[in-house]
Parts: sequence; structure tokens; C-alpha cells
Amino acid sequence: MGRILAIDYGQKRCGIAVTDELRIIANALETVSSKELIAYLTRYVSKEDVSLFVIGEPKQMNNQPSDASRFINPFIGRLKNAFPTIPIERMDERFTSRMAFQSMIDAGLGKKARQNKELIDSISATLILQSYLETKTHN
Repeated sequence: MGRILAIDYGQKRCGIAVTDELRIIANALETVSSKELIAYLTRYVSKEDVSLFVIGEPKQMNNQPSDASRFINPFIGRLKNAFPTIPIERMDERFTSRMAFQSMIDAGLGKKARQNKELIDSISATLILQSYLETKTHN
């Protein structure tokens, strides 16, 4: 059973999280420039068995796609072309940035650390992946 890799896609950078081999725990992996993401994933997939990508799906409160979808959908097309054998699933990512910020406060991180957008992105990817794992466990 391969790992599940989640991506919190952004215009500038992307948070990446991955499960352990047993798909029990989601861990932050890295934050990568959006321009370098496919190359990074190519290197990662050549070393690790990844059997599923989970991509955050930004939605508005009325459940309609947010403006960010216009950047994410073309990326998903490129991802499918680069990795045609790895399926892609979407996961609602509403509130993940706020939850990531709150988890940093709860962990006692100082103001300077909480301003680190790369850290917020990697925590957001972890939250997306953890939410995905929880929905699969409860279904």
C-alpha cells in the first residue's frame, strides 16, 4: 500500500504532507515553490511509493468553488499528465489556513514563527490530509 500525498496548492508555494506507509498518520513534508512542484513530486515519487494524491479544494461558504480554483484546475491537469497512473482526489480545504494558524498559537509559537507562510502552508496540507484520512475511516 503506497503513501497518500496531499497538496495545499497556492500560486506562489505549495504545502505538501504525506502519510506513513500504513496510512495512519499525516505528516508535513515540505513547502515547495509552485513552479518547482511537478519536478519535486517527480523526484519524490521516484523514491517513495505514492498511490494517491489529495489536492485541497477551495470553496466559498455557499459550497461554490472559490477564485483559487482557476489556478488549481490547470495544475491538476499537469499533475495528471505527469503521473497518469496515480489517482487524484479532492478534499475541502475551507478553514485550513485558519486552523493551521490556530494550531501554531496552541503550540505556543511566537509571533515571528506564526508569520512564516511556508509553515502555515505545510500545516494546512497536513490538515487536508488528516481530514481526508478521517473521512475514509468513518465511511
